[in-house]
Amino acid sequence: MARKYSGARGKSGSKKPVNKITPSWINYKLKEIEKLVIKLSKAGKSASQIGMHLRDSYGIPSVKIATKKTISEILKENKLEKQIPEDLMALIKKSIYLRKHLENNKKDMASKRGLELTDSKIRRLAKYYIRKGRLPEEWKFHPERVKLYVE
Repeated sequence: MARKYSGARGKSGSKKPVNKITPSWINYKLKEIEKLVIKLSKAGKSASQIGMHLRDSYGIPSVKIATKKTISEILKENKLEKQIPEDLMALIKKSIYLRKHLENNKKDMASKRGLELTDSKIRRLAKYYIRKGRLPEEWKFHPERVKLYVE
């Protein structure tokens, strides 16, 4: 399937393990893994950073396979979930960076197009999260107001 805007094709990225059983070499029990997730979240790490930290430092290849719950579900149960989802926040940061860049480089049309595409992605993702109940119904993307969330 082609990419949304570029027309390029391909399936890049790493692949998850095929088998869905917990490896026998994991030394951590279910509750220990949940406590590690909570501890790392309180230290200020996002869900994806927690997953990478557990993989690299603790040797836990997949929290979902080990605990039968995702990192986001564990954080939600313990009321540690962020107000704005991580992927939406990353797009918002990118949009703010592009706006600052365009203030200094007004004739950079490639960046202007990138900003339009990024804002479009933000609106689509926000619509999805509003539908799922993750964002409030009245949430709208306003670059000036949202800048306060990030800074």
